Amino acid sequence: MTDPFIQVKGLYKIFGEDPESALPHIAEGKSKNEILAETGHTIGLKDINLTIEKGKLFVVMGLSGCGKSTLIRHFNRLIDPTKGQIIVDGVDVVQLSQKELESFRCHKISMVFQHFGLMPHRTVLENVAYGLAVQKVNKEIRYEKAHHWLETVGLKGYESLYPSQLSGGQQQRVGLARALCTDADILLMDEAFSALDPLIRSEMQDQLIELQEKLHKTIIFITHDLDEALRLGDRIAILKDGELVQEGAPEDILLNPVNDYVEAFVRDVNRARALTVETVMKPPVWRITANTIAEALSQMRKQPGDYGYYVNDDGYQGVITQEKLEAAAKKNGSGVICEKVIEELSPVSPDSLLESVLPETLDSEYPLPVVDEQGELCGELSRASLAKALVDTGGDESEESTGTRPST
Repeated sequence: MTDPFIQVKGLYKIFGEDPESALPHIAEGKSKNEILAETGHTIGLKDINLTIEKGKLFVVMGLSGCGKSTLIRHFNRLIDPTKGQIIVDGVDVVQLSQKELESFRCHKISMVFQHFGLMPHRTVLENVAYGLAVQKVNKEIRYEKAHHWLETVGLKGYESLYPSQLSGGQQQRVGLARALCTDADILLMDEAFSALDPLIRSEMQDQLIELQEKLHKTIIFITHDLDEALRLGDRIAILKDGELVQEGAPEDILLNPVNDYVEAFVRDVNRARALTVETVMKPPVWRITANTIAEALSQMRKQPGDYGYYVNDDGYQGVITQEKLEAAAKKNGSGVICEKVIEELSPVSPDSLLESVLPETLDSEYPLPVVDEQGELCGELSRASLAKALVDTGGDESEESTGTRPST
């Protein structure tokens, strides 16, 4: 197993004149408000422990004042911790000298700000190339790279304009291009899209997803919006009053909130737009793999259900019912399985959002087969599984347990 790319270990940040004097009060279990009243110090972060994999998009979220922006500013040491470690690619950033820190900021890490952070007196091209200028990269090379990234984010032709001549969405695209232009391993995005109108914000999310699929950057993304977190994040960490409340994959956060605070976040989320088929599908219980009708009928009679998914060497082929097998067996039991006994039932991808497969699931006489890119049957999506995921009533799942066909 490879070492994690980023590790946060026992991170504390106390704001006040003598931060370390507040640590014993934290160890005694006193609350944030009690420590403020007794010492005049404010807890920014309390014992944060995180592991972030290389090439993943990691979201940190929470309400205003929860510590998420404080946390992200520790990665490039815009804020120094009171206690703890931030290890990036084997190096503890907290221990870097000023010269080493400057090099780390120039070459290893880039940042996209909420309010764009562009220099108004420089052109779009100059803004994007600025990080490379700080690295003392040749002008011709840095402009060539800046042109490339402006084209990548859809701003080809805007090079000679100034930030004031651009819309908010365009300015944020410039900020994103600038961050990518240095080819840094880590991208910090602090509420990067929250100042944008909803439509532009959605477009920027789409673009980030598209870019990440190609670039596989390690991105730490701060947001207060759970819908945004669920859409973007490979993993999500939720903070409250400077403490890590829950950390996990988006579906874990959505389906298994650890307390009332997290549950309040997820309560109004449109689950159909957030969950994929893979997160709620069940194993395909009823498989038919025989070559002849008689063998297939024998397999069918050994299972409670009256249908099965037919799978051969070429993968999933369709659905076979006991009724059709029995009819075919009367004519020629030794005959091979053919199209006459196989009912067509289009499969769905495990990566599909539930929203996109709702009509098919509700209209189908059978649970939908879930088939991967290799054509292998990897699961089934039933109405009961879908309903439980979307409503989470915790009700009876008799359909899966009995294997009987759902009523129509």
